[in-house]
Amino acid sequence: MSFSLIATDSATAARRGRLETAHGGIDTPCFMPVGTQGTVKAMTPDELVALGAEVILGNSYHLNLRPGMEVIRAAGGLHAFSNWSRPILTDSGGYQVFSLAKLRKVQPDGVEFQSHIDGSTLFLGPVEAMAIQRDLGSDIAMAFDECTPYPCEHDAARTSLELTIDWARTCREQPRAAGQLVFGIVQGSMYEDLRLESIERLIEIGFDGYAIGGLSVGEPDTEMFKVVDWTVPAMPAAMPRYLMGVGTPPQIVDAVRRGIDMFDCVLPTRVGRHGCAYTATGVVQAKAGRFKDDLAPLEEGCPCYTCRNFTKAYIRHLLNVHEILGMRLVTIHNLDFYLRLMGQIREHLQAGTLAAFSDHFIAGYSAA
Repeated sequence: MSFSLIATDSATAARRGRLETAHGGIDTPCFMPVGTQGTVKAMTPDELVALGAEVILGNSYHLNLRPGMEVIRAAGGLHAFSNWSRPILTDSGGYQVFSLAKLRKVQPDGVEFQSHIDGSTLFLGPVEAMAIQRDLGSDIAMAFDECTPYPCEHDAARTSLELTIDWARTCREQPRAAGQLVFGIVQGSMYEDLRLESIERLIEIGFDGYAIGGLSVGEPDTEMFKVVDWTVPAMPAAMPRYLMGVGTPPQIVDAVRRGIDMFDCVLPTRVGRHGCAYTATGVVQAKAGRFKDDLAPLEEGCPCYTCRNFTKAYIRHLLNVHEILGMRLVTIHNLDFYLRLMGQIREHLQAGTLAAFSDHFIAGYSAA
């Protein structure tokens, strides 16, 4: 792995970096569109490249269930199967086991659970999760962990952390695909002592990067950023830092200021399918009746394909008659917004003006 720091910000803890992987480089801070089922919903690979996406996510849990590893192995891995030639990060499936599966039974070597699809009994642990990610051939594989709920008592979080560390050690020992990087995941719920112990023990095991997990699970922003502020200073400065499942545009900007390099979130595609568009001043409900005759774009001055070619009135019409194009157009706009925001962050970080830019952005952004 090659992760190089290009610039740091004197007024914040933000960093500008470059992560080299087997399928190309990733400029950080970066946003990774989520492709749960082997596709970023409603988007073609060429469209994602045109928007500037350098890396996307795949989900080990879902891809293992459908279409299954036999199909993906035969295709030559997830890159070939999905026709995506740039980097892919795959999560381990641990979060889905705990959020989707029925009748879980946690064991020292993994979790026995019932599939959310057909109720069949399945087993997933660190050995299985790493084997799936090896077959997928992702550039970055995530260690198998247990995500605690919010809130969580200290004793329960301690027990969960011990299991996560044991699983992390097993994950680190597994064979991996050629050039595949493995990231460890910091857990410990909302407890400073557990978070610091978690990162210390993960560093002892030794990973190619470190992620903060167990957040964006219902806790308020103040609690989330407490965890980030405790954890980031203890994370290796020479390795990438990934905040999993976060978040809204202001959350991302704020987390960059705190030293986070990598982000993923389903929001731009999920809310796009429901007709919500991100703008610099907040979220626009494109289905709203007030836009019936509005011939302006979703966001004035936005250079995306949607805003260059279509009006709010047309997009509202498509959404209200349930035409797929409406969902696609808002999704394109949202992904463009997120990826351009990351580009602006990198530019201001390099120029030494990130603090002023981020203050202005957060002050101007409000949920509509």
